[in-house]
Formats: sequence, structure tokens, C-alpha cells
Amino acid sequence: MTARPYRSTVRPAGDGFGRLLLSEWTKLRSVPRWLFALAGSVVLTVLVALLAAAGTRSTGGGAAGDLPAGVTDQGHYTYRTLTGDGSITARVTSQRAGQAWAKAGLMVRASTAPRTPYAAIMVTPGHGVRLQTGYESGGAGGAAGATPRWLKLTRSGPTVTGYASADGRAWLRVGAVRLDGLPEAVTAGLFVASPDQVRVVRQFGGEDVSGEPTDTTATFDGVALDGAWRAADGAWRDRAGPGGPAAPAGAGSTRDGGVFTLTGSGDIGPDLFADDTVRMALTGVLVGQAAIVAAAVLFVTAEYRRRMIAVTLAASPRRGRVLAAKAVVVAAAGFAAGLAAAAGALLVTGLAGRPVPDPLDGTVLRAVLGTGLLLAAVAVLSLAVAVIVRRGAPAITLVLLALLVPQIVAPGLPVAAARWVERLTPAAGFAVQQTVPRYDTALGPWAGLGVLCAYTAAEVAAAAWLLRRRDA
Repeated sequence: MTARPYRSTVRPAGDGFGRLLLSEWTKLRSVPRWLFALAGSVVLTVLVALLAAAGTRSTGGGAAGDLPAGVTDQGHYTYRTLTGDGSITARVTSQRAGQAWAKAGLMVRASTAPRTPYAAIMVTPGHGVRLQTGYESGGAGGAAGATPRWLKLTRSGPTVTGYASADGRAWLRVGAVRLDGLPEAVTAGLFVASPDQVRVVRQFGGEDVSGEPTDTTATFDGVALDGAWRAADGAWRDRAGPGGPAAPAGAGSTRDGGVFTLTGSGDIGPDLFADDTVRMALTGVLVGQAAIVAAAVLFVTAEYRRRMIAVTLAASPRRGRVLAAKAVVVAAAGFAAGLAAAAGALLVTGLAGRPVPDPLDGTVLRAVLGTGLLLAAVAVLSLAVAVIVRRGAPAITLVLLALLVPQIVAPGLPVAAARWVERLTPAAGFAVQQTVPRYDTALGPWAGLGVLCAYTAAEVAAAAWLLRRRDA
């Protein structure tokens, strides 16, 4: 009789990545001081936001009128009411302005209220004929636009199309925009606008931004209306920009026969010098990140100091997977702390009486989510530097220097140089918190986060290479 060999009924545990993740998570949550550090990052961020909000509550202003931060809606507008489809045509015969972006042209607006949808075709001294919408700079066009220049705006449902001509007969289509939600009755007419003349002086410890209003005067003739123009509004009416600077002497409009003369001050478009209230509320992340950096670094260096890294690598010989598991755990912890810190900072800022945008606004949600991703990337970067350096204090110092020094140095540099500092260093990741484009914006939110992630990926690759080749 042949004996059957014994086979155990206990399934081998295996060394799957999920089990490795659980092991690393158990390490993190088993050390109270690491959890306290993560909670401390949230508390520090919220506390700084509260102190900043309380300190500026009595002096903070906010945007003029009903305008949100980052937008200006000024200039001078002479209009009538168009019901349904139609067009307005006019010739800009002359324009007096010293600003390259001074504007004179035609505009269609949903109403005269601030921040309503609009489309405008304009002549500018330095940028030709432009079709603009959405309170943004630039716009379609750019062709030569020296006065005199014929302009036309045509409304067809929600679509507004702009045309330009040198002689009023051969028309060039500049572009078209769709204004969703445009009512049946809109305002349409002539407008002028001129950006402020702004001077920026930057030095370490502060920044001085001073501006002087500028004005422009333009004359129009050949004004022709086509379509259903409201008969009761036969007289042209004026709207000066709400919340704008003091009107210059003679601002407004005059009419002599078929010739209109408009004078106005202030711009229609982005306010590149507005405060970014969301980013200001999230300033505490600069302080709170220190706790995240410390927790991520000690998560690795503690094992090296106690010689436990050899046990970890013996249990999981595939060292790259060990590093990946540690990175996932600290990234998740950093992301959770970042979300809580950002949400808490905005909450206490609002409760302290400082105006903040609607938390459900897309840009605000992106800033909150981006803060979580930012601290996740910072945590992984710190982990990788710790694996390379193997010592806690030097690793923490290196990471904090890389993240903080550029933001300390940049405000003392000329704007052009500061932009390059912020683009080329890991501190670029903080751009994900911006919600208002400003004159000193170095790069977009996701592009900035991408720069930080690129540094993080490079450090993780170096850490993985060294981890495979060095003794534990």
C-alpha cells in the first residue's frame, strides 16, 4: 500500500501588492505621532486661514459692485434695445488713446447689469481689430485696425458674429461667439474702454502696485441699425462702467447729427491685479505642508534608524514594490489631509466674514481638489528624498527648501524673473490653488501641478534605483 503525501490545507499568504499596501498602512497608523502630524497639517492650515481672515476682515474690500474678483466691467457704453435678430454697423473714424489695448467699437450685451454675457468687436491702437467675449483678453482677430475702420455686429439667436471693413462694402468676418442664455431683448450699441496704467515695484518683503486711470475718446459715424429695434427706445442711452474709477472730465457721449463722440475710462475684461481670495485663504498650506513632509520622511527614515528596513525588504524582496506601496500610502494620507485642510480653510475664512467665492464654483472645487493632489505629490516627493538621503533632518530640510525658497525669493524679483523661478522649481505645484489669472501668473493650475509631479517622478525613479543597489 502506497502512502499518500501530506498536503496542507492552509493557503499560502502570498506577497500580493494589496497585502503589501495593508502592511504599510498598518505601519503608518500604528505610530501615533505620524497620525498627529497629518492632523497637525490640517490644524495649521485652518489656523493660518482663520488668523489671516480675522486680520483683514476690517480692511478687506472685495470686488466693486456685484463683480467677482478678477473681472472689470467699466468703460462707457451707449446703447439701444434690440429685440430678436439684427445687426449694428458703424465706422470708427478716430480714436485718441495712449494705451495699446484702448478699445473703441460695438457691443451686444444681455443687459446693462455687471458681468452679463457680451460680445464686442473693437479697434485697438496696438492689437488691431478684436472680437472679445467672456471678460477675457486677446480674442479673435489681430489684423490691422488703424482708424478709420468699419465694424459690424450681427446677432442671430445666441450667436453673435463680428465683421470689419476698410470701406464699408467688402466685409471680413473676424469671428463668432455663442452666448448661451441670451434673452430675446438685448442691448447693442457703441462703447469705449481703456485699461489703467499700472506700475509694479517689487522688493523683498513687499510689493507696491500703483495704477492711474486712463481714458480714451473715439468718434463714430455711419451708425446703421438693422432688425427689430424697440421703438420705445428711439433715444440712445448711456451706461458708465459700474464700480469703475472716477470718470474723467468730459466722460460720456455726445451726438452731433450722425456723429457720436464717446469718452470713457476703465477696461472691460480680466482684472489682472485683483486679489485671489481663494488662494489667499489657502496660504496656510505653506505651513501645513511641513507636517506632511515630516510624516512622510519619518515614515521611511524611522525604519532605517531602527534597522527595520532589512526586515521589510526580507519579507518583500521586490524592493520596487515596497517603495511603490509606501508611496501609495503616503500619497493617500497626504491627499486626505489636503482635502480636509483646504475645505476647512475656506470654511473658517467665510465664517470669519471674509468674502470667498461660492464653494461649488468649478474653479474653487478645482483649487480644493488640487490642494489634496498637491500635498499627495509633496508627500511622495518627501518619501523619495528620504529613501535617497536615509536621514530625517537633512531630508526634511531639502524638501522644505525646494518648496519654500522659490516662494520667498520670487516676490523680490522682477516679474519676468519671478515667473521663471516659479515655473522651473517644485513650488510650481502651488499654482493649482489659483482661481484668478493675475499679472504675475507664471503658468496654469494643472501645468504647475504637472511640474511638481515631474520632480516627484524623477525623485521616485532615483530612489527606486538606489534602493535596488544599496544595502539595507
